[in-house]
Amino acid sequence: MSMNKKQIRTHIFSTIMAKVEEQDETKRQEALNEFMAVTGTAGNASEQVASLIPPIMHDLYEKWITMFIDRLMETVPLKNIELLCDGCDGNNGALVLAYIMFLESARMEKQIDEDLRQHGMRGGANDELGDLAANYIRAQMTKIARQTNNDDEPKGHC
Repeated sequence: MSMNKKQIRTHIFSTIMAKVEEQDETKRQEALNEFMAVTGTAGNASEQVASLIPPIMHDLYEKWITMFIDRLMETVPLKNIELLCDGCDGNNGALVLAYIMFLESARMEKQIDEDLRQHGMRGGANDELGDLAANYIRAQMTKIARQTNNDDEPKGHC
């Protein structure tokens, strides 16, 4: 199987975006409510505050995924990336994990904070709401990374 750069970019983008779009609104609201209840962010009104936080705009995900693909293609030989683009579940999972690790980098944490603040300002929200959204996303990424790192069960090859 030989893929050109455009095919590789398209595969990686669609794989990660499919994972992003799996989000369920009810689960998102529950997770926000739980996060705010545990951190005491919203006092006794965590459910109400959770309902006020809108889903992150699709264009932010597109921006971050594109930044990930750009960085991946700058730093990893194309033939190695192509191996991850065979469509099997294990390799798709590896792409998603690499994306999550990219989002956890110091550079991307700053970028995400900046993007969420700008997004919040465009939506008429204040800085506190943008900070809350940024903290929530950071906590969720850490949780996913821990779950992935604690999974010691060998998966084999596709």
